[in-house]
Amino acid sequence: MLVCVCNGIREKEFRDAIREGAESPCSAYARFGRRPKCGQCISFAKTIISDERTACPA
Repeated sequence: MLVCVCNGIREKEFRDAIREGAESPCSAYARFGRRPKCGQCISFAKTIISDERTACPA
């Protein structure tokens, strides 16, 4: 599934970025050398971040 259609970022890639230390949507996008464009993905990205933090507490 795509998290960000504009940048073609897949959910697995996004989750990997969070697991590697990205703490916000923008910091995760930066790991791919990109930034959010239209912003429609931000709420989904935040949900994924929350899920990952709940699943794997630091």
